[in-house]
Amino acid sequence: MKAILIYFLLLLSIPAFSQSDTEIKEAVFQLRLAMLDENVEALRQLTSVNLDYGHSSGVIENQEEFLAVFASKKTDYQSWDISDLEVSMPNKDLAIVRHNVKASIVSNGNTNTLNIGLMMIWTREKGMWKLLARQAFRLPQPA
Repeated sequence: MKAILIYFLLLLSIPAFSQSDTEIKEAVFQLRLAMLDENVEALRQLTSVNLDYGHSSGVIENQEEFLAVFASKKTDYQSWDISDLEVSMPNKDLAIVRHNVKASIVSNGNTNTLNIGLMMIWTREKGMWKLLARQAFRLPQPA
């Protein structure tokens, strides 16, 4: 009887995970669009006030520093293509997202291309998924 109850509870949790998984993926793509559109208010809504945003160069920004990049219009994200997106959820209010990005960014008149990996931590705050932490890293080069 106990095994049946556990099995039943596991079956009930599958749709909840699937819904949360879909919500997280939607938040990742909303963040992508907000970056491409330089939409500072959308970026503010999608990020936590406790944001730690790490670049592959080693620079780390808090939420206000991250938003200032887009508000200044000194950096223009031309493209931001996501691949190999994976989501894991240690609990219902925390998600770990990993994916790769190929991007083109114009900064100070220079076009830079990126081919990086990202790991992001998303947390549910007041019913909304918000980016809490992000770290970019260089992908290994083929031998």
